[in-house]
Order: sequence, then structure tokens, then C-alpha cells
Amino acid sequence: MLIRERFRRRLDPRNLQVGFGIFALLAGLLIALRQDAPHPLFQVAGVVGYASAAALSFGGWFALGRAATAPLTRRILIVFHLLFVPAQFLFLLAHQAPWLGMLLSTMITVGLKPRFPRLGRTTRKVWLVLHVGLSVGWLGVALGMLVLSIVGLTTDRHELRHNAYVLVETFDKALAIPSVFLVLVTGAVISLGTPWGLVRHRWVLTKLIIALSLPILATFEGTWSETLTERTGDPAGEPGGTGILLVCALALFVALLWFATILSVFKPGGRTRWGRASATRAPTASVLSASPSASHNRPYGGASR
Repeated sequence: MLIRERFRRRLDPRNLQVGFGIFALLAGLLIALRQDAPHPLFQVAGVVGYASAAALSFGGWFALGRAATAPLTRRILIVFHLLFVPAQFLFLLAHQAPWLGMLLSTMITVGLKPRFPRLGRTTRKVWLVLHVGLSVGWLGVALGMLVLSIVGLTTDRHELRHNAYVLVETFDKALAIPSVFLVLVTGAVISLGTPWGLVRHRWVLTKLIIALSLPILATFEGTWSETLTERTGDPAGEPGGTGILLVCALALFVALLWFATILSVFKPGGRTRWGRASATRAPTASVLSASPSASHNRPYGGASR
């Protein structure tokens, strides 16, 4: 029991803020010092993002220790880390350190025990339109990249082959990466702002796992597309095995996105154990609120008029 208590104390969200602040400083420094960063824009974004995260983390540690500022600080930190998890996927294009940062942000968010208000009808529809539109756009981009990668692998024309891989790389940076971020954010808002939740239903949890796994696959796909763009700049350059890997990766991308679309329409699988637990608690709460003792404790003795 003593060991468990010490472990809980160390994983307290306030203590994790200090750990995340130190990590953010080190990660920002590592990204800034990298000489061969393939994407200077994301390198700058990583440095600025982690510098801001360090300042917020140390400030959050201080504010969480004050009763007057703790509630507002808690809400700010929940929103920040929910947004910072997908943002750190972008920083992976500059360095591998954000893998640890995503884990820490997730631990902090869970430790803060977020509770989100239900979205109103109009607000929910607006977010749903954004999520569906961005998801369809992401699927379209993935299909286009798959077609281009097949063209680059199979064509005998040097200019067409090289231009196909240039377009794959351009689509990846300009369209696919922003789509990942926006789909994750809009999906999280809809899930947390409605009774579906993130982990209460199997189809939602499966979609979440797919959405989080695709950026991991994208780190390999992005490296392969850059390699092929450079290699095919030479008229004698051939895609080779890397070209086949790129086609397979993008085909898996498309298959997973189609699977996520099917899940959204049919919603199979029922509730998870977390969903069953919350469903069990809800009727209990309703019965208690309607019991005579609960009515007796209401103002005016609970008498109806």
C-alpha cells in the first residue's frame, strides 16, 4: 500500500507538469540542435511548441497548488494537452522525441480526469460536419497519393515518375498532415461532447486506435516518399523496393480509412467494459435521485405543487 501511494503521488498531475516541463525544454533543445532536419518548418514549430509547453507546464505546476487558480488551470491544461497530443505528431517530422511527449500528455490528461459538457444540438452538427468533411478529404488525399505512387512505380517515363513522387511528397505535407491533426481534434470534440465517449463503445475506440496509428505509419511513408523524390531526380534512378513499400503503405492507409468509414456508418461491437460500467452507474444514480430519502433532502421537502 505504501509503495502504491508513493507511485500515485509521483504520477499526480501537478508533479507530472514538472516532468513534462523538463521534457519539453530538452525536446525543444534537441529539435533546435538537429542539423539535418528534413522539414525546417516543422523544426521551428517543434521548438516554439515545446518552449510554450514548458512555460505552461511550470506555470501550471504553480497554479495547481493554489486553491483559487486550480480549477481554471486544470481546464486549461486539459484542453492544451488534448490539442498537444496530435500537434506532437507534426513535430515527429523534425525529431523522434515527441513519442515520449505524446505519452506524457496522455498521462497528464487522464490524471486530470476531464469532464466535458454535452454539445448543444446545433454545435454538435457543426462539429460533425467538420469531422465528416475532413475525414472524407483525408480519404480522398490518401487515394490520390496511392494512385500517384502506383504511377511512379510502374511508368517507364522518367519525367512522369519523378513528378508523381514530387506530388506524393507535396500532398503529404500540404494536405495529409493537416488532415490528421484536424480529424483527430474534431473527432475528440464530438466523442467527448456526446454520450458516445472515446472508450465507451468498441467502434469509437477502434476508430481512435486507427486514427492514432496512421500518423505512426505516416512517419515511414513520408521518409520513403522523400527518398524516392531524390532518387528519381536522376533519369537512371529506379523506385526499387522503396517504391513497393510506399505503395503498400498507402494501400494500408486507404484500407484503414475505409474501415473507419464503415465503422462510423454501422457502429458495430456494442459497449466496452468502461461503457458498461458507466451505463450501470447511470440507472443507479437515477434511482437514488428519485428515492424517498433523496426527495426528503430536497428543498421544501420535495413536495410537488
